[in-house]
Amino acid sequence: MEKKKVVIGMSGGVDSSVAAYLLKEAGYDVIGVTMQIWQKESDDTVSENGGCCGLGAVEDAARVAQVLGIPHYVMNFRREFEQNVIRYFMREYLSGRTPNPCIACNRYVKWESLLQRSLQIGADYIATGHYARVVKLENGRYAIRRSVTAAKDQTYALYNLTQEQLAHTLMPVGDYEKSQIRGIADQIGLNVAHKPDSMEICFVPDQDYAGFIQKNSGCQIPEGNFVTADGTVVGRHRGITHYTVGQRKGLNLSMGRPVFVTEIRPETNEVVIGDSEDVFTDRLICNDLNFMSVEDLQEEMRVVAKIRYNHPEQSAVVRRISEDRAEVVFDEPVRAVTPGQAVVFYDGEYVAGGGTILGKSQKSI
Repeated sequence: MEKKKVVIGMSGGVDSSVAAYLLKEAGYDVIGVTMQIWQKESDDTVSENGGCCGLGAVEDAARVAQVLGIPHYVMNFRREFEQNVIRYFMREYLSGRTPNPCIACNRYVKWESLLQRSLQIGADYIATGHYARVVKLENGRYAIRRSVTAAKDQTYALYNLTQEQLAHTLMPVGDYEKSQIRGIADQIGLNVAHKPDSMEICFVPDQDYAGFIQKNSGCQIPEGNFVTADGTVVGRHRGITHYTVGQRKGLNLSMGRPVFVTEIRPETNEVVIGDSEDVFTDRLICNDLNFMSVEDLQEEMRVVAKIRYNHPEQSAVVRRISEDRAEVVFDEPVRAVTPGQAVVFYDGEYVAGGGTILGKSQKSI
C-alpha cells in the first residue's frame, strides 16, 4: 500500500520538529516545508526575535529535516501574508479594533495557502505542531478537540478552520504534554529540543504595534481626546492605535483613581475611559461565524466560551440573532470584551464554533 503523503509546516521549533518525527514513525511520507511569510532575504532576523517566521527558523528546520531524513523546502507566502494578515492587522487597529493576526494567519496562510499548494503536489494532508487534535465526529463533521495539555492548548486560535481544511489536517502533537515533546526531541538528538517557544507577533518583534502601523500603513495617526462615557474631555491620547479595551497602563491620566479604556471611537477619534466596573459585561455580539462540531446554530446552545487566548473559560449561552450574528450571554460578567478579538465556543472537549467580537450587547436584544 502506498504511503500517504503529508506536508508539515516546520517553523524550526520543537513542536513542529517532533510532529514531523511522529508522522514519519507512523508511516507517512513526510515533506517538511518552512513558510517565508514576512521577512526579506536581506533581513538579519534571528529566530528568537522572529518567532516561527524569522530567517533562523529556516536554518533550524533544515537541520531537523536532515536529522530526520526527510526532504525540506522553503515556500514563499509573502503575498498571501501581506494581504490576509498584515493589511488586516493595520486595518483593524485603524478602525479602533484589536485584531488577532495569528488566527488570520492560521486560517488563510498556514492552512488555506499551504493546503492548496500541498494538494497540487500530490499531498494527502498537511500537518502542524499545534497543541490540538482533529477528530471526525459521529455526525460526520470534523472538529478540533482540546489537546492533552491544557496549559499549551491552542484550539482557540484554530476555531475558524473549514471542514475541507480539517479533513486534510493532522496534528500529532495534541496527544502529548509539552515535557513529553521536549523529551522526544532530546531522545532523537534534535538541536531544537530546548529552544524557547515564540510568544509574540512575529512581524512586530519590538511589539511597538502603533509604530509599525504608522510606518507601514501610510496613515498619520492623529492625537485625540480621552473622554468619559458622557463625552466629557479629560485628556489627550497619542492616537487610537496605542489603545485597547481594558487597558490601564500607559494612559498618563491624573484622575485620582485607576481608570481603564472602555471603548474606542474611531469616527470621532476618541478613547473612552471609565472605572473598573465599566469594563465588565455579561453579553456580547459576534459575527463572521464559523461552526465546527455543529453544522449550524438553530437554537440556543449551552457552551463554555473564551474571549481571549488566555481568558479563563466562562459558561454561557449562544444564540443566533441574524444570519451572520450571534449573541453570547455569560453566566457571570467577563472583563474587557474587545471588538476584533475572537470568541470561541466549546461543547465539552470540542470546538463548537466561534466568531469575531463586535462589542457589548444591550440587555435583552
